[in-house]
Amino acid sequence: MIQSFQSLFKIPELKQRIIFTLAILIVYRIGGHVPIPGINSEALLAFFSEASQGGGLLGLYDLFAGGAFSRATVFALGIMPYISASIIIQLLGAAVPYFQKLQKEGEEGRKKITQYTRYGTVAIATMQAYGVSIFLESIRTNVGAAVVPDPGFGFRLLTMITLCAGTIMIMWLGEQITERGIGNGISLIIYIGIIATFPNAMLDEYQQIAGGNRAILTEVFLLGVMVLTIAGVVALTQGTRKIPVQYAKRVVGRKIYGGQSTHIPLRVNTAGVMPIIFAQSIMFVPQTALSFFPNNEIMNSLARYFTFDSAVYWAIYGTLIVFFTYFYTAIAFNPVDVADNMKKYGGFIPGVRPGKRTAEFIDNILTRITLPGSFCLAFVAILPYIITRFVNVSFNFASFYGGTSLLIIVGVSLDTLQQLESHLLMRHYDGFMKGSGKIKGRKRF
Repeated sequence: MIQSFQSLFKIPELKQRIIFTLAILIVYRIGGHVPIPGINSEALLAFFSEASQGGGLLGLYDLFAGGAFSRATVFALGIMPYISASIIIQLLGAAVPYFQKLQKEGEEGRKKITQYTRYGTVAIATMQAYGVSIFLESIRTNVGAAVVPDPGFGFRLLTMITLCAGTIMIMWLGEQITERGIGNGISLIIYIGIIATFPNAMLDEYQQIAGGNRAILTEVFLLGVMVLTIAGVVALTQGTRKIPVQYAKRVVGRKIYGGQSTHIPLRVNTAGVMPIIFAQSIMFVPQTALSFFPNNEIMNSLARYFTFDSAVYWAIYGTLIVFFTYFYTAIAFNPVDVADNMKKYGGFIPGVRPGKRTAEFIDNILTRITLPGSFCLAFVAILPYIITRFVNVSFNFASFYGGTSLLIIVGVSLDTLQQLESHLLMRHYDGFMKGSGKIKGRKRF
């Protein structure tokens, strides 16, 4: 493994790509500490420490923004507007014929979809920036200090321009990493933002041990659970079901094509992290609605069922994740298109008729393997809340036991290693995995 990392810097092109990627990530982290003009930073930090927003809607947004949201910096919106626009375009691709046509037009269609995604990013960022400006103006600490000393139209306009420009800047940085770095730029930006919170989480755990609030054996047990959870998430991310495919020989002119065997890899977790994001978005709706009735006893009793330490919340949350896993898998993978492409190029599954029968066969297998994958995904998403409730740990540390954070960390890490692996193997260096020589990639954001 050490020799493989040393080999990374023996290839001039790969060395330049790694250095360029690190430089871009440093620029992103620096921008995450430049505050928006007109903000009382001390009052803002006091509000977030008092409100304990670690597990709420703002906590989720702050997670993807790498802590920039809680500091109200120029990168406060993070890359979430771009992700939202990408999801919307992808959903439109499953429902609108025009976008379906673009998806099948190859490189030109991809460029057009990218252009629409950028326009959508600007529109979403503008709306969210206006909401953030209103939110910042409304914040007061317990002592009555205002986060925005001089509110009004001028502050709102300046905040909208600043945050919108920050999101566009992050989008551009991600595209630069994809083109000139080691690839997968958007995912790496989210990844580095999540990883940046890990040192503080470990420092909190050390202070718990130093203060005598937790025994060393308990901490060792917690770290062991974390290692096992990470191993389980890796298995969930990499798990595939291979369907054998045989291609018949075809004579085109003087050349013979086909006559080879291959397979269709169906992932156990085709949907990735998207079901958790969708489910979290839905679960925030009742929390937000019930918060508008603080003095109503009935609403307060209902609100207790939608707190993060409630078993009812876990059950509803897990059910939504299972549902959205099937929903997003149906959008991301179309068995009919796969069967049509196989039939077009002379491919068939042994023992299964081409065409409709093949599509039904693939769909049945995909449905069966998605069920255990969805349950595992639901358990991984709920585990941080279970850890927080039954063990005295902070949510920042518990988030590394599962949920969105761990899935993104594992997925992006494996994909980045796969990118580096391909560069090493192309130049006849040993890869990171000496046994198989390959690390399977995953679907990118």
